[in-house]
Amino acid sequence: MNKYKIYDASNLHSVADWKNFIFKLVKDKYCFISISPCECNLLDYAAERFEDIANSTGADMLYADHYDLIDAASQWDSEQGTLRKHHLIDYQKGALRDDFDFGKLIYVNIDAVKQALLSLSEEYRYSAFYAIRLNLSNIVHINELLYVAKETDLRQSGEKQFDYVDPKNRQVQLEREAVCTSYLGKIGALLRTEPLSVDYTEEDFRIKATVVIPVLNRVRTIADALQSALSQKTNFPFNVIVVDNYSSDGTAEIIDNYLKQDNRLIHIVPEKRGLGIGACWNVAIHSEHCGRYAVQLDSDDVYAQDDVLQRIVDKMELEQSAMLVGAYTITDFELNILPPGLIDHREWTDDNGRNNALRVNGFGAPRAFYVPVLRKINFPNVSYGEDYAVALRISREYKVSRIYDSLYNCRRWSGNSDASLSIDKQNQNNYYKDKIRSFELEARLKLKD
Repeated sequence: MNKYKIYDASNLHSVADWKNFIFKLVKDKYCFISISPCECNLLDYAAERFEDIANSTGADMLYADHYDLIDAASQWDSEQGTLRKHHLIDYQKGALRDDFDFGKLIYVNIDAVKQALLSLSEEYRYSAFYAIRLNLSNIVHINELLYVAKETDLRQSGEKQFDYVDPKNRQVQLEREAVCTSYLGKIGALLRTEPLSVDYTEEDFRIKATVVIPVLNRVRTIADALQSALSQKTNFPFNVIVVDNYSSDGTAEIIDNYLKQDNRLIHIVPEKRGLGIGACWNVAIHSEHCGRYAVQLDSDDVYAQDDVLQRIVDKMELEQSAMLVGAYTITDFELNILPPGLIDHREWTDDNGRNNALRVNGFGAPRAFYVPVLRKINFPNVSYGEDYAVALRISREYKVSRIYDSLYNCRRWSGNSDASLSIDKQNQNNYYKDKIRSFELEARLKLKD
């Protein structure tokens, strides 16, 4: 048998199918397996490169950067289509999300895969590869372009972002939660104790709630956000803190116009430049004007109703939670609903949401926080994943409340920060979130000591 044969496993989803495939068909020590439904073509001497690194590292699985062939019918010649470099990111302990990008082709140690399969439940119908790779101990990224793959999914990043919470994938997500939960239990990182409630009387606040809006150059959307926040109807006093990160497009002038009309609006320009969104949040929550609860509103977006702030505070006080996560609806700029519509993050449950949070790549919106807890943790100084980092950290210890119906209209438009990201930018974002998960995983492992 040609040792460089590529086996197609792109349509194998169950543990039973993978067992039949690996134990009956594959006789090599290492082999190439296609894990996505597309044609792959190894570049010259790439197979030897995989083999050499496998022997050098003793890896259980290897994956490599590659070229995407796009805009071509059936020709491999680069003149017949466009070759796009597709760099991948290094695997790390916190790479627990089930959509980690290994490319289209992997090179695996068959004995290691067999051992992993023998430890898995045959009840897994959709998640065999996810369960296998979680149970492999040595996964190696070769950051070299070693093959060409025909790319079939040409959607922009903003269109792909919510595939994992599409309701049609619900059963898949439930099974993958079970896979991840089992793995966390196996390594000793599963949270089993009851989360802590908070004492809302520990500090005195003049204002009960503050809507926090960090902004930089959003002249087209900031007025809508301000109007949405200031139009909230509550039975308690609230204000709105806008942290304007040195906008230069007229955003500041719009904020100042609202400031003249409503004294509940606080306009803060940070003392220092170079702050990310997370650091702007820190400016807001440590301000003397901040209320007991800090509630998110992005400068692109608007609340779905005028009672959102009241509902959030009522829910947090009822459950004595340190954080609340809502649900939101994806819309275009004019608030027309876009697929998949409602993003309710039902993978968050009271009994296992804190563990499942290590698997999924988001936490829902809007997010609201109990400020005394938030002031102890603070946001990282980044402009992507800052809220996810804080949410993971809070969920390790404290109770998190959920509202599953839409509180928030999340607008997708050309100026949106994640509407159309390059592969390299997606990699940067995903690597950072995996790093956050790695930090959190280590902290949870220490809890068992």
